[in-house]
Amino acid sequence: MNIFDKTMGVAVAPQAGARARPLAATPDDTAMLRAAVDLTRDLITARPAIYWPDFLASALLGYAALAVATLAGETWQVVLAGLVSALAFYRATSFIHELTHIRQGSLPGFRMAWNLIVGIPLLFPSFLYEGVHTQHHAKTRYGTVDDPEYLPLALMKPWSLPLFIVVAAIAPAALMLRFAILTPLGLFVPPLRHFVAERYSALSINPDYRRRPADGDLRRMWIWQEAGASLWSMALIASVFAFGWRPLLTLLAVLSIAMVINQLRTLVAHLWENEGDPMTVTGQFLDSVNVPPPSPLAAIWAPVGLRYHALHHLLPSMPYHSLGEAHRRLVAHLGAGSTYERSNHAGMIPLVVRIARSTMRV
Repeated sequence: MNIFDKTMGVAVAPQAGARARPLAATPDDTAMLRAAVDLTRDLITARPAIYWPDFLASALLGYAALAVATLAGETWQVVLAGLVSALAFYRATSFIHELTHIRQGSLPGFRMAWNLIVGIPLLFPSFLYEGVHTQHHAKTRYGTVDDPEYLPLALMKPWSLPLFIVVAAIAPAALMLRFAILTPLGLFVPPLRHFVAERYSALSINPDYRRRPADGDLRRMWIWQEAGASLWSMALIASVFAFGWRPLLTLLAVLSIAMVINQLRTLVAHLWENEGDPMTVTGQFLDSVNVPPPSPLAAIWAPVGLRYHALHHLLPSMPYHSLGEAHRRLVAHLGAGSTYERSNHAGMIPLVVRIARSTMRV
Protein backbone atom coordinates (compact mmCIF):
# COMPACT_ATOMS: atom_id res chain seq x y z
CA MET A 1 0.00 0.00 0.00
CA ASN A 2 1.08 3.57 -0.47
CA ILE A 3 1.99 4.54 3.09
CA PHE A 4 2.41 8.22 2.25
CA ASP A 5 -0.64 8.88 0.18
CA LYS A 6 -1.41 11.94 -1.89
CA THR A 7 -4.55 12.46 0.14
CA MET A 8 -2.28 13.62 2.97
CA GLY A 9 -1.76 16.80 0.97
CA VAL A 10 2.04 16.77 0.79
CA ALA A 11 3.29 19.15 -1.86
CA VAL A 12 6.73 20.02 -3.18
CA ALA A 13 7.60 23.68 -3.24
CA PRO A 14 8.20 24.62 -6.88
CA GLN A 15 11.02 27.03 -6.11
CA ALA A 16 13.18 24.22 -4.71
CA GLY A 17 14.07 22.83 -8.13
CA ALA A 18 17.09 25.05 -8.52
CA ARG A 19 18.77 23.29 -5.60
CA ALA A 20 17.99 19.83 -6.93
CA ARG A 21 19.37 20.04 -10.47
CA PRO A 22 23.12 20.10 -9.64
CA LEU A 23 22.85 16.70 -7.94
CA ALA A 24 20.91 15.28 -10.87
CA ALA A 25 23.57 16.52 -13.29
CA THR A 26 26.54 15.11 -11.35
CA PRO A 27 28.89 13.42 -13.86
CA ASP A 28 29.71 9.78 -13.24
CA ASP A 29 32.89 8.99 -11.34
CA THR A 30 33.99 6.12 -13.57
CA ALA A 31 36.98 5.25 -11.37
CA MET A 32 34.70 4.73 -8.37
CA LEU A 33 32.16 2.73 -10.35
CA ARG A 34 34.86 0.50 -11.81
CA ALA A 35 36.51 -0.03 -8.43
CA ALA A 36 33.18 -0.96 -6.83
CA VAL A 37 32.88 -3.87 -9.25
CA ASP A 38 36.52 -4.92 -9.55
CA LEU A 39 37.31 -4.95 -5.82
CA THR A 40 34.27 -6.94 -4.72
CA ARG A 41 33.94 -9.78 -7.22
CA ASP A 42 34.71 -12.37 -4.55
CA LEU A 43 32.03 -11.06 -2.17
CA ILE A 44 28.88 -11.54 -4.24
CA THR A 45 27.94 -15.05 -3.06
CA ALA A 46 25.13 -15.21 -0.50
CA ARG A 47 26.04 -17.50 2.39
CA PRO A 48 23.12 -19.58 3.70
CA ALA A 49 25.06 -20.29 6.90
CA ILE A 50 24.72 -16.59 7.74
CA TYR A 51 21.24 -15.85 6.36
CA TRP A 52 19.33 -18.69 8.00
CA PRO A 53 20.61 -18.43 11.61
CA ASP A 54 20.37 -14.63 11.58
CA PHE A 55 16.81 -14.63 10.28
CA LEU A 56 15.55 -17.51 12.43
CA ALA A 57 17.13 -16.19 15.63
CA SER A 58 15.62 -12.73 15.01
CA ALA A 59 12.16 -14.17 14.38
CA LEU A 60 12.36 -16.47 17.44
CA LEU A 61 13.40 -13.60 19.70
CA GLY A 62 10.61 -11.44 18.28
CA TYR A 63 7.91 -14.00 19.01
CA ALA A 64 9.29 -14.87 22.46
CA ALA A 65 9.39 -11.20 23.47
CA LEU A 66 5.91 -10.67 22.01
CA ALA A 67 4.59 -13.47 24.21
CA VAL A 68 6.17 -11.84 27.28
CA ALA A 69 4.71 -8.45 26.36
CA THR A 70 1.28 -10.02 25.93
CA LEU A 71 1.30 -11.96 29.20
CA ALA A 72 3.39 -9.78 31.53
CA GLY A 73 1.68 -8.09 34.45
CA GLU A 74 4.09 -5.22 35.15
CA THR A 75 4.09 -2.18 32.89
CA TRP A 76 7.89 -2.04 32.66
CA GLN A 77 7.96 -5.68 31.59
CA VAL A 78 5.41 -5.02 28.85
CA VAL A 79 7.33 -1.98 27.58
CA LEU A 80 10.74 -3.65 27.67
CA ALA A 81 9.52 -6.89 26.06
CA GLY A 82 7.55 -4.92 23.46
CA LEU A 83 10.63 -2.93 22.48
CA VAL A 84 12.77 -6.08 22.22
CA SER A 85 10.08 -7.72 20.11
CA ALA A 86 9.82 -4.70 17.83
CA LEU A 87 13.58 -4.56 17.25
CA ALA A 88 13.82 -8.32 16.65
CA PHE A 89 10.87 -8.31 14.25
CA TYR A 90 12.33 -5.25 12.53
CA ARG A 91 15.53 -7.17 11.85
CA ALA A 92 13.65 -10.30 10.74
CA THR A 93 11.34 -8.39 8.39
CA SER A 94 14.28 -6.40 6.96
CA PHE A 95 15.26 -9.56 5.12
CA ILE A 96 12.46 -8.68 2.69
CA HIS A 97 15.01 -6.32 1.19
CA GLU A 98 17.37 -9.22 0.57
CA LEU A 99 14.60 -11.25 -1.09
CA THR A 100 14.36 -8.69 -3.88
CA HIS A 101 18.08 -8.85 -4.69
CA ILE A 102 19.38 -12.35 -3.97
CA ARG A 103 20.41 -14.27 -7.06
CA GLN A 104 18.11 -17.01 -8.27
CA GLY A 105 18.89 -20.29 -6.52
CA SER A 106 21.24 -18.74 -3.95
CA LEU A 107 19.02 -19.46 -0.94
CA PRO A 108 16.63 -22.33 -1.70
CA GLY A 109 13.47 -22.15 0.39
CA PHE A 110 14.34 -18.85 2.04
CA ARG A 111 11.55 -16.83 0.41
CA MET A 112 8.91 -19.38 1.35
CA ALA A 113 10.19 -19.67 4.92
CA TRP A 114 10.39 -15.90 5.33
CA ASN A 115 6.78 -15.45 4.22
CA LEU A 116 5.45 -18.27 6.40
CA ILE A 117 7.41 -17.29 9.52
CA VAL A 118 7.16 -13.49 9.47
CA GLY A 119 5.85 -12.14 6.18
CA ILE A 120 2.24 -13.29 6.45
CA PRO A 121 1.98 -13.44 10.28
CA LEU A 122 3.31 -9.86 10.58
CA LEU A 123 1.19 -8.61 7.65
CA PHE A 124 4.12 -7.85 5.31
CA PRO A 125 4.04 -10.60 2.64
CA SER A 126 6.88 -10.16 0.19
CA PHE A 127 4.66 -9.53 -2.86
CA LEU A 128 4.15 -6.02 -1.47
CA TYR A 129 7.85 -5.38 -2.07
CA GLU A 130 9.02 -7.75 -4.77
CA GLY A 131 8.53 -6.34 -8.23
CA VAL A 132 8.35 -2.87 -6.67
CA HIS A 133 11.66 -2.24 -4.94
CA THR A 134 13.73 -3.13 -8.00
CA GLN A 135 12.13 -0.18 -9.81
CA HIS A 136 13.80 2.08 -7.25
CA HIS A 137 17.14 0.79 -8.55
CA ALA A 138 16.37 1.32 -12.23
CA LYS A 139 18.87 3.87 -13.51
CA THR A 140 16.25 5.85 -15.42
CA ARG A 141 13.65 5.77 -12.63
CA TYR A 142 15.54 6.68 -9.45
CA GLY A 143 14.34 9.98 -8.03
CA THR A 144 11.73 10.50 -10.74
CA VAL A 145 7.94 10.37 -10.55
CA ASP A 146 8.19 6.71 -11.65
CA ASP A 147 10.21 5.73 -8.59
CA PRO A 148 7.87 4.07 -6.03
CA GLU A 149 10.30 4.71 -3.17
CA TYR A 150 11.26 8.33 -3.67
CA LEU A 151 9.87 11.65 -2.50
CA PRO A 152 11.88 14.90 -2.47
CA LEU A 153 11.40 15.15 1.27
CA ALA A 154 14.20 17.70 1.72
CA LEU A 155 12.32 20.03 -0.64
CA MET A 156 8.92 19.70 1.01
CA LYS A 157 7.21 21.65 3.77
CA PRO A 158 8.48 21.12 7.36
CA TRP A 159 5.28 19.42 8.50
CA SER A 160 5.75 16.69 5.89
CA LEU A 161 8.45 15.00 8.00
CA PRO A 162 6.37 14.28 11.15
CA LEU A 163 3.48 13.27 8.90
CA PHE A 164 5.83 10.84 7.15
CA ILE A 165 6.43 9.13 10.52
CA VAL A 166 2.81 9.24 11.72
CA VAL A 167 1.61 7.45 8.60
CA ALA A 168 4.04 4.60 9.31
CA ALA A 169 2.64 4.18 12.83
CA ILE A 170 -0.84 3.36 11.50
CA ALA A 171 0.40 1.18 8.64
CA PRO A 172 0.08 -2.21 10.45
CA ALA A 173 -3.60 -1.59 11.30
CA ALA A 174 -4.21 -0.36 7.77
CA LEU A 175 -2.60 -3.47 6.30
CA MET A 176 -4.69 -5.75 8.52
CA LEU A 177 -7.89 -4.04 7.36
CA ARG A 178 -6.69 -4.09 3.76
CA PHE A 179 -6.25 -7.88 3.85
CA ALA A 180 -9.24 -8.70 6.09
CA ILE A 181 -11.79 -6.50 4.32
CA LEU A 182 -10.66 -5.27 0.91
CA THR A 183 -9.19 -8.56 -0.30
CA PRO A 184 -12.37 -10.67 0.20
CA LEU A 185 -14.60 -7.84 -1.07
CA GLY A 186 -12.43 -7.64 -4.18
CA LEU A 187 -13.38 -11.23 -5.04
CA PHE A 188 -16.93 -10.03 -5.68
CA VAL A 189 -16.25 -6.47 -6.87
CA PRO A 190 -13.71 -6.53 -9.73
CA PRO A 191 -13.27 -2.70 -9.87
CA LEU A 192 -12.35 -2.73 -6.18
CA ARG A 193 -9.91 -5.59 -6.74
CA HIS A 194 -8.24 -3.62 -9.53
CA PHE A 195 -8.10 -0.48 -7.38
CA VAL A 196 -6.54 -2.32 -4.43
CA ALA A 197 -3.99 -4.05 -6.64
CA GLU A 198 -3.00 -0.76 -8.23
CA ARG A 199 -3.02 1.56 -5.22
CA TYR A 200 -2.66 -0.57 -2.06
CA SER A 201 -0.42 -3.47 -3.01
CA ALA A 202 3.03 -1.90 -2.75
CA LEU A 203 5.19 -0.79 0.15
CA SER A 204 5.88 2.53 -1.54
CA ILE A 205 6.06 6.15 -0.43
CA ASN A 206 5.38 7.83 -3.77
CA PRO A 207 1.65 8.73 -3.83
CA ASP A 208 1.63 8.86 -7.62
CA TYR A 209 2.90 5.31 -8.02
CA ARG A 210 0.49 2.86 -9.64
CA ARG A 211 1.35 -0.82 -9.58
CA ARG A 212 0.90 -2.73 -12.81
CA PRO A 213 -0.63 -6.23 -12.93
CA ALA A 214 1.84 -9.01 -12.18
CA ASP A 215 2.34 -12.08 -14.30
CA GLY A 216 4.23 -15.35 -14.24
CA ASP A 217 5.85 -16.44 -10.98
CA LEU A 218 5.19 -13.10 -9.31
CA ARG A 219 1.46 -13.38 -9.99
CA ARG A 220 1.31 -16.91 -8.52
CA MET A 221 3.29 -15.76 -5.49
CA TRP A 222 1.00 -12.74 -5.08
CA ILE A 223 -2.13 -14.93 -5.11
CA TRP A 224 -1.09 -17.39 -2.41
CA GLN A 225 0.51 -14.75 -0.21
CA GLU A 226 -2.50 -12.45 -0.38
CA ALA A 227 -4.82 -15.35 0.35
CA GLY A 228 -2.74 -16.32 3.37
CA ALA A 229 -2.54 -12.74 4.64
CA SER A 230 -6.28 -12.31 4.20
CA LEU A 231 -7.16 -15.45 6.16
CA TRP A 232 -4.64 -14.58 8.86
CA SER A 233 -5.95 -11.00 9.19
CA MET A 234 -9.51 -12.23 9.58
CA ALA A 235 -8.31 -14.70 12.20
CA LEU A 236 -6.56 -11.90 14.09
CA ILE A 237 -9.75 -9.86 14.21
CA ALA A 238 -11.79 -12.91 15.24
CA SER A 239 -9.29 -13.68 18.00
CA VAL A 240 -10.65 -10.72 19.96
CA PHE A 241 -13.78 -12.74 20.76
CA ALA A 242 -11.73 -15.62 22.15
CA PHE A 243 -8.79 -13.88 23.82
CA GLY A 244 -9.84 -10.27 24.27
CA TRP A 245 -8.18 -7.17 22.83
CA ARG A 246 -4.79 -7.35 24.53
CA PRO A 247 -3.02 -9.86 22.22
CA LEU A 248 -4.10 -8.06 19.05
CA LEU A 249 -3.37 -4.58 20.36
CA THR A 250 0.02 -5.71 21.64
CA LEU A 251 0.90 -7.14 18.24
CA LEU A 252 -0.22 -3.97 16.44
CA ALA A 253 1.71 -1.79 18.90
CA VAL A 254 4.89 -3.84 18.41
CA LEU A 255 4.53 -3.70 14.63
CA SER A 256 3.88 0.05 14.77
CA ILE A 257 7.11 0.58 16.71
CA ALA A 258 9.02 -1.51 14.18
CA MET A 259 7.41 0.38 11.30
CA VAL A 260 8.25 3.76 12.82
CA ILE A 261 11.89 2.75 13.29
CA ASN A 262 11.98 1.59 9.68
CA GLN A 263 10.42 4.85 8.54
CA LEU A 264 13.03 6.84 10.45
CA ARG A 265 15.66 4.71 8.74
CA THR A 266 13.99 5.38 5.39
CA LEU A 267 14.00 9.10 6.17
CA VAL A 268 17.80 9.06 6.36
CA ALA A 269 18.47 6.45 3.66
CA HIS A 270 18.69 9.26 1.11
CA LEU A 271 19.19 13.00 1.12
CA TRP A 272 15.96 13.35 -0.90
CA GLU A 273 17.27 16.34 -2.84
CA ASN A 274 16.19 15.40 -6.35
CA GLU A 275 13.05 16.94 -7.79
CA GLY A 276 12.24 14.43 -10.49
CA ASP A 277 15.11 14.76 -12.97
CA PRO A 278 16.83 11.58 -14.22
CA MET A 279 20.15 11.16 -12.44
CA THR A 280 23.53 9.68 -13.21
CA VAL A 281 24.61 6.65 -11.20
CA THR A 282 27.01 8.83 -9.22
CA GLY A 283 24.26 11.38 -8.60
CA GLN A 284 22.05 8.59 -7.25
CA PHE A 285 24.93 7.39 -5.09
CA LEU A 286 25.53 10.85 -3.60
CA ASP A 287 21.82 11.24 -2.88
CA SER A 288 22.06 7.99 -0.88
CA VAL A 289 23.58 7.44 2.55
CA ASN A 290 26.14 5.20 4.24
CA VAL A 291 26.38 5.28 8.04
CA PRO A 292 29.47 3.13 8.57
CA PRO A 293 31.24 2.33 11.83
CA PRO A 294 31.98 3.75 14.34
CA SER A 295 28.36 4.98 14.46
CA PRO A 296 27.31 2.86 17.49
CA LEU A 297 23.56 2.41 16.95
CA ALA A 298 23.34 2.14 13.16
CA ALA A 299 23.45 -1.67 13.27
CA ILE A 300 20.20 -1.53 15.30
CA TRP A 301 18.21 1.09 13.35
CA ALA A 302 19.66 0.06 9.98
CA PRO A 303 20.06 -3.74 10.28
CA VAL A 304 20.82 -6.37 7.64
CA GLY A 305 23.27 -4.14 5.78
CA LEU A 306 20.95 -1.15 5.48
CA ARG A 307 23.58 1.11 7.07
CA TYR A 308 25.42 0.83 3.72
CA HIS A 309 22.54 2.09 1.62
CA ALA A 310 24.64 4.20 -0.76
CA LEU A 311 26.99 1.27 -1.37
CA HIS A 312 23.93 -0.90 -1.94
CA HIS A 313 22.92 1.43 -4.78
CA LEU A 314 26.32 0.83 -6.37
CA LEU A 315 26.14 -2.95 -5.86
CA PRO A 316 22.46 -3.95 -5.50
CA SER A 317 23.14 -7.70 -5.65
CA MET A 318 25.80 -7.67 -2.93
CA PRO A 319 24.57 -9.81 0.03
CA TYR A 320 24.19 -7.89 3.26
CA HIS A 321 26.92 -9.79 5.07
CA SER A 322 29.53 -8.65 2.49
CA LEU A 323 28.77 -4.93 2.49
CA GLY A 324 31.03 -4.12 5.45
CA GLU A 325 34.06 -5.71 3.78
CA ALA A 326 33.20 -4.08 0.43
CA HIS A 327 33.02 -0.71 2.18
CA ARG A 328 36.41 -1.18 3.82
CA ARG A 329 38.04 -2.11 0.52
CA LEU A 330 36.62 0.90 -1.30
CA VAL A 331 37.62 3.32 1.47
CA ALA A 332 41.18 1.95 1.45
CA HIS A 333 41.43 2.02 -2.34
CA LEU A 334 39.79 5.38 -3.11
CA GLY A 335 41.15 7.28 -0.12
CA ALA A 336 40.18 10.48 1.66
CA GLY A 337 38.40 13.16 -0.31
CA SER A 338 37.00 10.69 -2.85
CA THR A 339 33.47 10.72 -4.22
CA TYR A 340 32.84 7.55 -2.24
CA GLU A 341 33.72 9.25 1.03
CA ARG A 342 31.11 11.95 0.39
CA SER A 343 28.32 9.40 0.89
CA ASN A 344 29.44 8.52 4.42
CA HIS A 345 27.56 10.22 7.27
CA ALA A 346 27.93 10.22 11.06
CA GLY A 347 24.50 9.00 12.16
CA MET A 348 20.74 9.38 12.12
CA ILE A 349 20.40 12.59 14.12
CA PRO A 350 22.71 14.74 11.94
CA LEU A 351 20.90 13.48 8.85
CA VAL A 352 17.45 14.24 10.27
CA VAL A 353 18.65 17.72 11.24
CA ARG A 354 20.02 18.28 7.73
CA ILE A 355 16.74 17.29 6.06
CA ALA A 356 14.67 19.26 8.57
CA ARG A 357 16.75 22.39 8.00
CA SER A 358 16.37 21.94 4.27
CA THR A 359 12.58 21.86 4.56
CA MET A 360 12.65 25.05 6.62
CA ARG A 361 14.51 26.86 3.84
CA VAL A 362 11.89 25.94 1.27
